[in-house]
Amino acid sequence: MTAYFQLLGSLFFRTFFTPFKGQGFRASHVFEQTVRIGVQGLPMAALLALTIGIVLGMQAADQLGRMGVGEMVPDLVSASLIKELAPLVTAIIIIGRSGSAITAELGAMKANEEVLALDVMGIHPVSFLAVPRCIALVVMAPVITIFSYYVGMVGAYFVASGAIGMGMELFIERALGAYFLQDLLVCVLKGIVFGVLIGTIACHKGLTVRGGAVGIGRATTDSVVLSLLAVFVANAILTSIFFISA
Repeated sequence: MTAYFQLLGSLFFRTFFTPFKGQGFRASHVFEQTVRIGVQGLPMAALLALTIGIVLGMQAADQLGRMGVGEMVPDLVSASLIKELAPLVTAIIIIGRSGSAITAELGAMKANEEVLALDVMGIHPVSFLAVPRCIALVVMAPVITIFSYYVGMVGAYFVASGAIGMGMELFIERALGAYFLQDLLVCVLKGIVFGVLIGTIACHKGLTVRGGAVGIGRATTDSVVLSLLAVFVANAILTSIFFISA
């Protein structure tokens, strides 16, 4: 645990202070990681968000239709996605696809003594390896979250238009009216917090690997499990805070 908080402090210092001394990270590395983590992960996020939107739409149409309020399908799906499901689904995708990859990649570099070689050459491993990956995660997690929300709503619209004959204009009007600016900000904030947790845990586990290939596998598993636990706990805390303050 101490090593994790030491990494947090080092990440903060080397993200916001050392660049002004000419010892910071490279923007090209951040861009490369942004493409790998964000752009290349969009198809998987879209597929999962679409299926969740369809399932939510079917369940909402069934239950609300029985009560004679089928027109509230976009309201229910929109509120569910933007407040809870879109951030969580995005976090799970990032953990499984990018978090595990970061841990395995850094773990392999640590096992092959490439991290030590960087240190010998006067290049700080945190600045060179961890900072670009964490920045990319913090930037792209909320972007993918918002993207997942809109794709999920597309899936819900397919159900609403087919099951209850709802037109696109009415669907959009009710979907946009189901949340406030505060809800959108909460969604973005959750994405940022989840990105910080996933990035720091993945980098910490990767840079502290021991034991060769076996250690890399163990560290990758630990990274995924701890990231999931951290995200779900953080989500519960954030939801509770905004629920109480509402």
